[in-house]
Amino acid sequence: MADPMRIRAQVAGSNATVRVLMGHEMETGQRKDSAGKIIPAWHITDVTATLNGKTVLTAEWGPAVSKNPFLQFTIKGAKAGDKVGVSWKDNRGDTRTDEATVS
Repeated sequence: MADPMRIRAQVAGSNATVRVLMGHEMETGQRKDSAGKIIPAWHITDVTATLNGKTVLTAEWGPAVSKNPFLQFTIKGAKAGDKVGVSWKDNRGDTRTDEATVS
């Protein structure tokens, strides 16, 4: 299981800025190890964000995203106390979901 995501969601006016740091190796499948063998691809393919259970963002990623990706986005109409959830799925079928409260 992957490390927990670090999620921060802060209200500014009628919007909330959400910052997410995801712990993931994000291998492209193009690098080689010390023995010269190709390291298999392993990267996040789908990301979903929710506000109080309602989907507010979906994204499809590929191997070009860096290790331990950082994602920032704004949610209109969010207020303090709302719940922001972020989920990802990778090309091996692993998943991770974490949640934070808007402050």
